[in-house]
Amino acid sequence: MAAEVERLRKPLDRYSELKGRYDELAALVELAEEQGDESLRAELQKATGALDSDVREFTLSLMLNGRYDGNNAILSVHAGAGGVDAMDWTMMLLRMYTRWAEAHGYRVETWDLQPGEEAGIKSATIRVSGESAYGYLKAEHGVHRLVRISPFDASGRRHTSFASVDVVPELADDTEVVIRPEDIRVDTFRSGGAGGQHVNKTDSAVRITHLPTGIVVTCQNERSQIQNREVAMKILRARLARRQEEEQEARLAALRGEQGSIAWGNQIRSYVFQPYTMVKDHRTEAQTGNVQAVMDGDLDQFIFAYLAMQARRKGLVGQEQNRSE
Repeated sequence: MAAEVERLRKPLDRYSELKGRYDELAALVELAEEQGDESLRAELQKATGALDSDVREFTLSLMLNGRYDGNNAILSVHAGAGGVDAMDWTMMLLRMYTRWAEAHGYRVETWDLQPGEEAGIKSATIRVSGESAYGYLKAEHGVHRLVRISPFDASGRRHTSFASVDVVPELADDTEVVIRPEDIRVDTFRSGGAGGQHVNKTDSAVRITHLPTGIVVTCQNERSQIQNREVAMKILRARLARRQEEEQEARLAALRGEQGSIAWGNQIRSYVFQPYTMVKDHRTEAQTGNVQAVMDGDLDQFIFAYLAMQARRKGLVGQEQNRSE
């Protein structure tokens, strides 16, 4: 009960704090105009910009009302079509999400990483820990396309590469997701890549296959087989919970006569490096020409646009919000 009260009180306290800053700024602007004091202009512009950024972040946080939005996130990236370019692209995406998480004060742990033969990575799974990490990162779930001059093509031709991003919430161990022992197959194998003699010489890596759904998860970053199995089961539980939510959303969408949520395998965003620079989200039409900033983790405009779109679909954002975007 106390935790629920605290959860409800936090946004009210944040609103009061932002309202107080706005009132203070408004008073300073009025005073500066009355006295014709130009020396305060730069300071007021800086303070206004900071307030605007904080208000947008607060507005964004109010849209996180899903069942698991407050949870940590488990994010996986997988190379798709494009060969070595796709593996390099997958590594670039992993860096992008790591930069975004660190810039927002989240903790990042690598749970699994499969390096590519020539460059990049085949796949990786990270845990992003912090308040509402899943609520924000769920916007990234889907297929991401890269268009660029390939650094691996001696002829300097333009290549298109694909990578998929899977995001699920980390669930508490007591979450009601039933996994029957007879429904899973557990395989162990020798871990590859860096990790020291213990990792490379023992069958500590674990692969779990959920037979009814075909979901496969692996973990090889922990030192012991027991630890890797615990992490793999945590990922499996999260993916099964997300699958249940998607099935429920699909049933509701069918009743409403609307298109369901974005499904795995659909392209959600394009990143073009040549012949021009642009990142465009195909769900929301949000776009920017500053590709480098995005690859350095500047994803907030895309996350905000996605959450606003979802809020409109659920009737949580009115026409006034629509006009302000």
